[in-house]
Amino acid sequence: MSDALLITVAPTGAETAKADCPQLPTTPEEIARTAAECEAAGAAMIHIHVRDTSHQPTLDQALLREWVAAVRESSSLVVQLSTGGSVHDPLEERLKVLDAEPDSCSLTMGTTNFGDDVFLNPWPFVKDLYQLALSRGVAPEFELFDLGQVHALDRLLREYGIPDGGKVHVDFVMGVPGGMPGTAPALVAGVTALPPEVTSWSATGIGRSTLSVAMASLSMGGHLRVGMEDVLTISRGVPVESNAQLVERAVDLGRIAQREPMTPAGCRELLGLG
Repeated sequence: MSDALLITVAPTGAETAKADCPQLPTTPEEIARTAAECEAAGAAMIHIHVRDTSHQPTLDQALLREWVAAVRESSSLVVQLSTGGSVHDPLEERLKVLDAEPDSCSLTMGTTNFGDDVFLNPWPFVKDLYQLALSRGVAPEFELFDLGQVHALDRLLREYGIPDGGKVHVDFVMGVPGGMPGTAPALVAGVTALPPEVTSWSATGIGRSTLSVAMASLSMGGHLRVGMEDVLTISRGVPVESNAQLVERAVDLGRIAQREPMTPAGCRELLGLG
């Protein structure tokens, strides 16, 4: 793994209500400001879920393009759009996310129980999304919620090969109720099972697992995803003030591990974006 530390910020997500967390960025103006602040703090990539004018999750194409443009106007961050949307979005609408021309997209490698809901990613959808990303030159980030999805990634790469850029980047999403636990042993198992084609990986700890997953990832040479999509407290009982605050903490943890934050240009190289 590179000595430079890729910090991806996931600022919004699709689960938290604006009314419950007013500091959550849910407008183009707020996401632009968040992107600029997080780049200044040390992030290199932003993972975006879009909200509508009522602050509800949406895959509206005009809003997707508006948010992408807002981030690009305010920062140099690599723009990654979520193709998961919310658990209620239809598969055909999730494929159209790539029409908004992101640099990267998330690609979850299987269906996952997500609390009381089901995050649906059937194999035909996974194949269609991967082939579409390849044809558009969009760098997929393979999201892995459990060990079975690691093995599904091996199957996908064997059937369809690796992206033209020659890079395969994955993110372990840990601590979701229904997925793998946010523990060091679980991360070790996942990393050990990765296909040899994988060139880089990061890890995300949801909720209380945020710090334990971050430290485990750093100890193994991995990268980090942080943000208010994944955690809403900076310490026990203390609400997060901004996404930049979480990025700053990730930078501090990285420096303890003697790793400096990666630039957006370094992220583009890591993802094979040229």
